[in-house]
Amino acid sequence: MTLGFANRTDAAHQLAAHLQHLRQAPRGVVLAVPRGGVPMGAIVAKALGWPLDVVLTKKIGHPAHPEYAVGAVSLDSVVLTPGVVLPDGYLDEQVAHIRQRLQQRHQAYVGNRPPLVLTGRTVVLVDDGVATGHTLLATVELVRQQAPARVVVAVPVSSTQALGRLQAVADEVVCLLAPPNFQAVGQFYQDFTQVTDEEVLEALHAAERPQA
Repeated sequence: MTLGFANRTDAAHQLAAHLQHLRQAPRGVVLAVPRGGVPMGAIVAKALGWPLDVVLTKKIGHPAHPEYAVGAVSLDSVVLTPGVVLPDGYLDEQVAHIRQRLQQRHQAYVGNRPPLVLTGRTVVLVDDGVATGHTLLATVELVRQQAPARVVVAVPVSSTQALGRLQAVADEVVCLLAPPNFQAVGQFYQDFTQVTDEEVLEALHAAERPQA
């Protein structure tokens, strides 16, 4: 039998079972990474009895190697890898372009609802898996700018390299699989069909999301 998960629903239920020790944390919140992390985040949020929100970030790719992240952008923050040198104007251009796309996605997913306040809260970041970890690392840093009490990364599967990086920046990492033969996240799912925007909206609308 292949090591892994039947689908994201299976992975989310297994992940939720390993997060039950957090149920008593005061004012917890689940932040899901679109798109694949959102249906999973909805399951985790329901299991913990916490509200669900989306965390919208996107990496800034290196101009010579776009797949290599040199930082990340959210709707109101930017983080850069220390020591990175970029051509004049590149950062401003990328931030403006990425932020426009994030704003469109934010409008599509949550409309005009304000994001949940993270200050003083236990935040669980949920995604369907981690390959390099660059974007999630930057997401942790962006979340920390809001002064949460604790940041927990929760993923079903990760490369060993990314897992080590995440453990260095998060207060806790809950990862069910970190196999040495990791090549891609989808390798460990029997069904890794791409999540649609419609499925993201359905998960968000089904989850309790108080304005707090």
